[in-house]
Amino acid sequence: MIADVLTDAGTRMNKAVEAAKDEFSTVRTGRANPQLFQRILVDYYGTPTPLGQLASLQNTEARSIVITPYDKGALRDIEQAIRDTPNLGVNPSNDGTIIRVTMPELTEERRKEYVKLVRGKGEDARVAVRNIRRRAKDDLDALKSEVGDDEVARGEKDLEALTKSHIDLIDDALKRKEVELLEI
Repeated sequence: MIADVLTDAGTRMNKAVEAAKDEFSTVRTGRANPQLFQRILVDYYGTPTPLGQLASLQNTEARSIVITPYDKGALRDIEQAIRDTPNLGVNPSNDGTIIRVTMPELTEERRKEYVKLVRGKGEDARVAVRNIRRRAKDDLDALKSEVGDDEVARGEKDLEALTKSHIDLIDDALKRKEVELLEI
């Protein structure tokens, strides 16, 4: 029973770490990265649809991305969604069949803003892991009458170690992203 609670908590924490890494990848660095555009929501016939489902994204050069829509009718909607996305600071150009996006050079001030943004996302991920720990601890406390206090205390120690390891993974990913953002 305790092992089931710990396994479930570990699985959820792994998902939280992966979600944090995915969030970090959406914050732009000095290079063009197709992942920055994957989650942009485009109003496609009245339905908000992720750009990754509407077009292919290719990184042609270090600072440019070519977006080729599967439906040419969505070209203007995609262009507008990219233009309206905050934190990108890009101006897409449309030639009638594809959209080219050239990423501007990041200023030092903008890099520092991105570091703050990433730190906020990192803290959100840590909070998510702590919430999973709290729920798992409540589940362990509910098992006290069935398995005994000593077993629950061992389970709580294991849970704390599990939580610390996952928070360390988030912190490591955060440090790597900060270095990447501050790199000129």
